[in-house]
Amino acid sequence: MPLHDASRPDLASLELLVAVVDLGSVSAAASALGLAQPNASRQLSRLERRLGARLVDRGARGSEPTAAGRVAVEHARRVLDAADGLVEQVRSAAGAGRIRILASQTIAEHLMPTFLAALAADQPGVPVSFEVENTAGVIAALRRGRGDLGFVEGLEVPHELTTLEVARDRLVAVVAPRHPWALDRDVREHGIDADLLARTPLVVREEGSGTRDVLTRALAPREVAAPALELHSNAAVRTAVAGGAGCALLSRLVVAGDLREGRLVEVPVRGVALERSLRAVWSGVRPGRLEGALQALIADGAERE
Repeated sequence: MPLHDASRPDLASLELLVAVVDLGSVSAAASALGLAQPNASRQLSRLERRLGARLVDRGARGSEPTAAGRVAVEHARRVLDAADGLVEQVRSAAGAGRIRILASQTIAEHLMPTFLAALAADQPGVPVSFEVENTAGVIAALRRGRGDLGFVEGLEVPHELTTLEVARDRLVAVVAPRHPWALDRDVREHGIDADLLARTPLVVREEGSGTRDVLTRALAPREVAAPALELHSNAAVRTAVAGGAGCALLSRLVVAGDLREGRLVEVPVRGVALERSLRAVWSGVRPGRLEGALQALIADGAERE
């Protein structure tokens, strides 16, 4: 393939095509991109000649993509995303540009304030984006190059990512104060065994969450009862359990306040390991400009233990 292919579209033309389809007309797209409408029309026509196909049907009611145009727009979006990712990752590797952080829910709620405060002190003026996903979502985003650093709970990290433990955590079984287990003195003192826990329909987080993953692995190879409820946030699980929906296993970080104030009661569990690692994960070289914030987080985790 030649170094320069005359049919290869430029990024500005692809951006214009996407804007025309999104905004519904060449004039609206030209205005959004700061172009004169005649220049935008010529640029769009030049793109059509390069690709050898009519991409947009222009009429009195606006512009609609042709069949070829819909294919072109789908690919154009991916090309523009990849170009943005190239810029972000090169700037990140050079120690500049936006810092993109992702964290699973439990870590986001309880550990990220320390990390983000330390990061702001270390990198004043550097823009930071922060997204909350479940553990599987964080891993998927890092694999697609959508983040510089992620934080996950207890999952086996894919071999192409690197990991560093930043804290330890433990899941605890909790019920409402009026639950039969909470009212049974023997259960409160000696707990329940793992077999009974596995047979009990639990209030659980969604598949892909670190909490759900640790619970599944801890109870294996036992056959686990179908969930009583499956919810998508720690807060929803806590609320459901406090309202009498059943038993749940949640991070001690998440339920510490509820246990202290009596909204929930802890039930000891025998014969199962519920400890887990809270870890930073990244792709490629460890991000040097995040080192200070990482060390602050590790120190904070050590103080919590």
